[in-house]
Amino acid sequence: MSETIKVMLIDDHPLFRKGVRQIISDDPAFEVVGEAASGLEGLELEPALSPDIILLDLNMKGMDGLETLRRFKQAGSQAHIVVLTVSDAEDDLLEALRSGANGYLLKDMEPEELRANLLKAFGGVTVLQECLNDVLKRAVLEPESKTAENVNLTERETEILECLAEGMNNKNIARRLGISDTTVKVHIKNLLRKLNLTSRLEAAVWRHQQKSRH
Repeated sequence: MSETIKVMLIDDHPLFRKGVRQIISDDPAFEVVGEAASGLEGLELEPALSPDIILLDLNMKGMDGLETLRRFKQAGSQAHIVVLTVSDAEDDLLEALRSGANGYLLKDMEPEELRANLLKAFGGVTVLQECLNDVLKRAVLEPESKTAENVNLTERETEILECLAEGMNNKNIARRLGISDTTVKVHIKNLLRKLNLTSRLEAAVWRHQQKSRH
């Protein structure tokens, strides 16, 4: 059997952490390797635990989840960081994605849904609770967003945009197109700049929206 997926929980509610630990541990694919009651504690524990996934609450006393997320990214954490929160506010969702979150889920989701989304996140897919898709679409389709007609993407950027719309990660995109992971990252950075977007998830939603218009 392959190694288990190591998960760390960061949430300032002990009862909630206990419940999530139980939900995740019910699946032998996962192992909860640690818990933290604050962002600072999580940042201190993470290097020794080397989790594959960090489940992070947004609304915590002291350092909030967004600042914690940014600090993990600045520190070079390789973990997939998935926000698990009660907030379905557009600002929180967009700021989390801009700060590098690998997913944004709500605390009222079903246990089996949570485990399924964590598996996807571990595989490199950005996960988003279904009810938040409309929130993200509205944000992406604000006037400052560009349309397909006035964006000058190269052929390669267009190919990569299609791959993003399919939910593919960098490694799979590189394999499909016969280029390196580094080259994929450069192209994604360029196409996001041209589209005036900030995350690959926003780009995927933008592409689906363009298709639905034609």
